Amino acid sequence: MKNLIYICLILLMSECKSQDNKIKWMSFEEAIAQNKIEKKKIFIDLYTDWCGWCKKMDASTFQDPKLVEYFNQNYYCIKFNTEKEGPIKIGDTTYTMNPTRGRNGTHDLAFELLQGKLSYPTFVILDENFNMLSPIPGYRTAKELEPVLKYFGDKAYPSITWQQFQTKFVSSF
Repeated sequence: MKNLIYICLILLMSECKSQDNKIKWMSFEEAIAQNKIEKKKIFIDLYTDWCGWCKKMDASTFQDPKLVEYFNQNYYCIKFNTEKEGPIKIGDTTYTMNPTRGRNGTHDLAFELLQGKLSYPTFVILDENFNMLSPIPGYRTAKELEPVLKYFGDKAYPSITWQQFQTKFVSSF
C-alpha cells in the first residue's frame, strides 16, 4: 500500500512539473479576461490541421524550455486554428468563419490578423491593448523566434528599430 502511495505521489509531481514546461495556451476569451487582470502582450499562433510546419513547431520550437518560460512570463498565448474556430467577439465586433475563403474556409479574424495573406504558420503579436505589433510568417526555431519575442516582450520596439535591436541582441539559448 505504501508503495502505491509513493508511486501516485511521484506521478502527480511529475505531471505538475511537466505542465510547468508547456506553453499556457488559451482562447481569445481567456486572454481578454486575463489581460483585464494583468496586462501582457498577446502571441497568436495561427495554424491549420494540414500545415506540416505548424506541427513541426508544436513538436520542437514550442517545447523549448527557455522559450516556454519566456512565453509564460511575458505573453498570453493563443493557439488559433484558422479553419475551425467558432464565433469570437472582440470589443463590439464578432468574427465568424467564412467557408468561401481559403482551402477549407478561413475565419474572418484570421483573415484580418494575416492582412489577407493566408500563410501558415504565421504568428501575430499584439500589444496589451490588442493593437497589432507584427505578423511573423513562417517556421521558426526557438533560437530564431527568441529575438522577436524579446524585441516586443522586453518593450524594445518603441525606442529602437528592429535592425538596431538585432545588432545588440545576445541569445540566451
